Amino acid sequence: MDKNEVKSKKISTSELWAKLFRSASVERYLAGSVDMQELPLFSEYISMLAEERNEKAEAVIRRGEIESSFGHKLFSGTRNPSRDTVLQLAFGFELNADETQQLLKVARATALHPRVKRDAVIAYCLQYHRTFMETQQLLYDNHLPLIGGKHDRS
Repeated sequence: MDKNEVKSKKISTSELWAKLFRSASVERYLAGSVDMQELPLFSEYISMLAEERNEKAEAVIRRGEIESSFGHKLFSGTRNPSRDTVLQLAFGFELNADETQQLLKVARATALHPRVKRDAVIAYCLQYHRTFMETQQLLYDNHLPLIGGKHDRS
């Protein structure tokens, strides 16, 4: 396999854990895993995502119920998102649960977890293409913090 094939091969997280724990040292693992660890800048990633989906930033921002000027700062890279803002962008892009996990990873935010009630509701809504407002209502109905509420400490 040449270097290009290695770079394009997707490696699961469990395979990465196994590789890390089999490695003679953490330095050896890091030296051999540089390509797998580098993530694009968040602003570059969402701009690329918008281009791939033939979306305008404004439409994504509007569907995610993000304040317009703040949303444009996310796309330009002058502001960094909280975890909840990343989730709002996921709704704006109409991503599914797996695509949202990748968006959270690129943002260096905590992944959604099915054992966390709020995360489970959000992931369910993403997977079944509920709107941001439908998700907020479902969170409210289940007495869970809304996305973008005061609970957001990320």
